[in-house]
This record gives sequence, structure tokens and C-alpha cells, in this order.
Amino acid sequence: MSFVTRRLMLGLTAAVALSLPALPASAQTKLKWAHVYETSEPFHTQSVWAAQEIAKRTNNRYQIDVYPASQLGKESDINQGLSLGTVDMIISGPSFAARSYPPIGIGYYPYIFRDASHLLAFAKSDVFKELADGYTEKTGHHMVALTYYGVRHTSTNKPFKTCAEMRGLKIRVPDAPAYLAMPRSCGANTAPIAFAEVYLALQNGTVDAQENPLTTIEAKKFFEVQKHIVLTGHIVDHLATIISKQLWTKLSDEDKKIFAEVAQEAAMRASDEIQDKEKELIEAFRQKGLTITEVNKDEFKDAVMKNVSLESLGYRKADYDKIQALKSEGL
Repeated sequence: MSFVTRRLMLGLTAAVALSLPALPASAQTKLKWAHVYETSEPFHTQSVWAAQEIAKRTNNRYQIDVYPASQLGKESDINQGLSLGTVDMIISGPSFAARSYPPIGIGYYPYIFRDASHLLAFAKSDVFKELADGYTEKTGHHMVALTYYGVRHTSTNKPFKTCAEMRGLKIRVPDAPAYLAMPRSCGANTAPIAFAEVYLALQNGTVDAQENPLTTIEAKKFFEVQKHIVLTGHIVDHLATIISKQLWTKLSDEDKKIFAEVAQEAAMRASDEIQDKEKELIEAFRQKGLTITEVNKDEFKDAVMKNVSLESLGYRKADYDKIQALKSEGL
């Protein structure tokens, strides 16, 4: 090769090198975080905050894209996706995790939590850590945070104040044993109507009632086709932030700490937003013309405990007792 040819080749190499983008000091890992909630809800906005915060605290070594509103599948799909490798992180109700490890679903047993502060105390407790460790042992996935979702109440066109008065009430309930426990214990007729069809079912009288947190009753506009809200408060609902086994095993100890801490901070931020919103909604519904009815929750709780045992749902009495003994957050 002549001197001139070598000079030309070196010049071309230099030109190509200058035209290429500079590589980062360390390669960036892209991750998928999925959930089924709307972009306006705090479960999404705080997930986006957490994704940005994790990037910041790890010097942009991780780019986490958040996929809301079932973009990567419904809740059962994204839970399966943790094992299939189609998602890296999710926010989901622990009732889905309980399909793999039943004891983790104990928080859905009606009236196990007194209120939001009791649930949040559970989220920081040894009993939750033990249950989460059991879930990890079974699946390999890591449940790193719990977010308060709201207390489930009943909206209805047929008013009731006692458990006995629910007898014969046609009510839409998610088709999961823990959700069915209270209505069936009180003699209601449950219907597992798809969530997207609930508004129409209430409007045309297919069912008389449904149950959900106040924030959901507002977001889905169920108040437009219901006359009453009965504050049954039967389940203090919550969501879990779960990291897949595949991702967790790749994280350094330092990064595991960052992911877990940020997820817990995001969960608390979302929980605070939901609690603030709930406080406003009782009066807002009254102003819309709905009747708000309070009940004796002990009567409903007694009916559940008489008719649906913990063990029949795959839960453990020892865990129940530990949760009952917890002092509420802030007390």
C-alpha cells in the first residue's frame, strides 16, 4: 500500500469517527414498567416520577419507559410478563400475585385493615416483609412497595344500611373470592361483569349496585347512574410494585437499594394523593344529589368471618393476627 493510499484511508477513518455519536461512558439499560391505570391517575404520574428519579440516582444507567392503561396487556398479562420477560416492573393488585402465592393476598380479606393508615403500617411491617419474601421464594420476583388504592364502598340504586338488607341485591363484583366474600355473606347476588361494561349495566338495571373506591366511582362516573353510596368500607385496597426476577438478579446491591427506595417513595406520594382526594369526594357526591349512608362495619365483618374462613381463601390465621395487632401509621 502506497503512502498516499494510507493517508487517504486514515483520513476516511477519522471522518467516519467524527460523524458517529459519542458512546456513553457506560451502556444504558432500557426497561419496561407496565400498569393498567389511566395517565391522569397518581399510580401513573408517580411511576413516571420514579422512572426519572431512578435514572437520576444511577447516572442515567437505566432508561425506564412507563406503559399505562393496559398498553402491554391487562393485569393478568403483565403479571405473567414478569416471568416471560416482556416487562421488567409492574404495579398491580396483590390479588394477582396471590394466584402464584395465595398468602400474599391476605390484605383483601374484608375488614382486615381498619383504614389507610393501618394498611400503610402493614406496608412497613415485618409481616409484609415475610409475605413478600414468601412470594419471592415462590416466583423469584420482588415486591418492593405497597400503594394505597382506596377504601372500597358500595354505590347502589337500592339503599341499605345493614348486612341483612343486602339480601337479593344484584351487585357487580370482580370475580375473585376475596371480593365476593362480603356481598355473598350478606346474601347479595353477585355478577362478574367486565369493568368496561359496569356503567351500562348500572344504567340499564342489569345490576343495582357495584363496589369500588370513591376515586373510581368518580373517575368512571358511576355517580351519574347511582342514587346512593353506602360506606361499607369492606376492603382497604392497595397495589404492589413488583420487580421481575430477571431484572433483580442483574442489579448490583447499590442499584437494588435505589430501585426499592424510589419505589417506596413513589408509593407514599401516590398514597397521599389518593387520601387527599377521598376526603373531598364525600361532600362532592352529596352536592351531586347522592345520599351518603354510614353503616355498622362490625355487623358486616361478623357475617364475613362466619361465612368465609381465612383458610378457604388460602390465607393464614397467624398472618391475620399479626396484621390486627399492628398500630396504624402515625399512632
